[in-house]
Amino acid sequence: MPDPSSPLRTSLLQQQIIDSPLDSKLFVSGPAGTGKTTAAVERMRHLLAQGVPGESILMLTPQRTLQEPYLDLLYSPERRAGGEVTPATIGGLARRMCDLFWPLAGEAGKFAHPDQPPVFLTLETAQYYMAHLVRPLLDEGYFESVTIDRNRLYSQIIDNLNKAAVIGFKHTEIATKLDASYFGDPAQRRVYADAQDCANRFRQYCLDHNLLDFSLQLETFANVLWTQDIVSNYLKGTYRHLIYDNVEEDGPRAHDIVAEWSADFQSALLIYDEGAGFRYFLGADVETGFALRKLSNEHIQLQESFVMSEDVSNLSDGLVNAISLSPNSENLGKAGEGSALSIVQAHFYPELLDSIVNEIQSLVSNSLISPSEIVILAPYLSDALRFSITHRLETKNIPWRSHRPSRSLKDEPASHALITLAALAHPHWNIHPPKFDVAYALMQSIDGLDLVRAQLLTDIVYRQRDIQLSTFDQIKPDVQERITFSIGNRCSTLRNWIEEYRASDSLPLDHFLRKFFGEVLSQAGFGYHRNFDSIRVAASLVESVKKFRLALDLTGLGDLLGLGREYIQMLQDGVIAASYLEGWQNEDKNAVLVAPAHTFLMMNRPVTIQFWLDAGSSGWYERLSQPLTHPYVLSKSWQDGRQWTDADDVQYSKEAMARLVSGLLHRCRERVYLGIAELGESGFEGRGELLRAFQKVL
Repeated sequence: MPDPSSPLRTSLLQQQIIDSPLDSKLFVSGPAGTGKTTAAVERMRHLLAQGVPGESILMLTPQRTLQEPYLDLLYSPERRAGGEVTPATIGGLARRMCDLFWPLAGEAGKFAHPDQPPVFLTLETAQYYMAHLVRPLLDEGYFESVTIDRNRLYSQIIDNLNKAAVIGFKHTEIATKLDASYFGDPAQRRVYADAQDCANRFRQYCLDHNLLDFSLQLETFANVLWTQDIVSNYLKGTYRHLIYDNVEEDGPRAHDIVAEWSADFQSALLIYDEGAGFRYFLGADVETGFALRKLSNEHIQLQESFVMSEDVSNLSDGLVNAISLSPNSENLGKAGEGSALSIVQAHFYPELLDSIVNEIQSLVSNSLISPSEIVILAPYLSDALRFSITHRLETKNIPWRSHRPSRSLKDEPASHALITLAALAHPHWNIHPPKFDVAYALMQSIDGLDLVRAQLLTDIVYRQRDIQLSTFDQIKPDVQERITFSIGNRCSTLRNWIEEYRASDSLPLDHFLRKFFGEVLSQAGFGYHRNFDSIRVAASLVESVKKFRLALDLTGLGDLLGLGREYIQMLQDGVIAASYLEGWQNEDKNAVLVAPAHTFLMMNRPVTIQFWLDAGSSGWYERLSQPLTHPYVLSKSWQDGRQWTDADDVQYSKEAMARLVSGLLHRCRERVYLGIAELGESGFEGRGELLRAFQKVL
């Protein structure tokens, strides 16, 4: 990677952006890979070098993970001393203002206790409180016709509230908008009414208890605080320069605030990624984002890609045309003529994975390509697929890392093991982990322990009824030799630490996890010592527990519920995990990335080689089934009262797939390997639209 402390070589247009006057307002657009963010980072360096106070610069992105290139500069030891630039999202800015001006927000926002401090909720704690309200209603017959997991039901109600806040309509209008667009089974209309009632109850509960989820933070900021002169004058007086990257991934409410604010900035640089809008399911609006160009003095377009080779560019053009145009169209470009595409074929899916990993081994060992320049992508990354790939990579000694942002922490082996060990250390919780969970926790926690010996060890030392581990010394000598004494010593260390802890005063769960991790699990010979993926998960778990504890402590419910047990119960309900920076900013970056396609796009970094799995899967173009919400109907561009038809479904699916494919290829330097198995992961032949598009261009 380039040194963030030294300027990069730039094109003439990029240099024009960087050196523009200190009172200029620019709107810069272009496809991914044309150097827009690079120019924006250098513009920030230029502003600081010209003596602009760092504290007067506001750097906005739709998602914190998109700030990494800027943070590399700001945290560089070579950067000159001075004030700090403020990196933020609109949501983060809203939270800061709600916290800073809480007496004003609490009073004007009609909170029941404006004299008491606010409690800010994460996605996880919002789901917890939503479950607290909705669970009794389910027993009364709410959502009878809906057959989805409860955690997905809770998250979709929260998603509706978030969309209302991001887009800018009243949360009481959610069901009206969804119902007006629907035709079909009348039972679905009852579902929308139930979802609206739950959303209304949740919002009122938040107002009664000073709880602010994301939607209420944003609405309080936009509807209450932003309209107050004391708040707007504070923001306008504090920040005089704006750098706003990836505006197309933000929602209309954020664009409206920036538009109102723009006249008060001395300088502004707005970056728009053409062909993007990947966060549409979170309320992103490319149209209102592009409309911000009217606020600028100059619109600069960057078209020359610094990433894609000519062959990859031809492949991108051909695929997008094949997806977007009619089957008889001859305007398919030159996608099949270059060398940017390789096909990896197999009859059975495991054979395909073997071939792909062998190809990766060949690339890493026989060329200058580092593992960090390779990604393996799929529309969805199931547990089975992730394990199958990563196990094969480990067998070949190829470093890897993986990230699935919405995956529940309970599904991560590293966090599941920590929670099991926490239950063993807190017998008063009266949680009796089954033997298999204990065996798996021991295997995860002790280096070199396989599942067979872990189960043998657990059968001997673990008493489930008493939640007790006996000593390794009590095992028969021949079994001790089979397990090995080195593993026995580590098991004894683990057990002795737990016994000493049980004899002392209990700690809050996040404190317990930190202590246990630091004193035992992270030490040499234990499973978290050098496993960076497990370390990342453990860090996310600790942060999640901490925020859960703070949220319940501040509402006075902590002692009543018993936080540790309550948190574990929440995890067992399958809550969708909040987004933690540890998952995106992995320390072991010199590793093959295994991720869902959309997750890779939001990392916004180019690679040399991409492997696409499951080309025949419908996941490349079909929306997830969301019976309680709809990303297109709940958008600013959707006409109220217009019905959603099958034709709309086909059209929007085509556009989404074309956007996805183009985004992936604009982040690929040299080659795409398309993995095709005659029998896919589920054992059936895949005939999806992406595969048909490749057939057209080839």
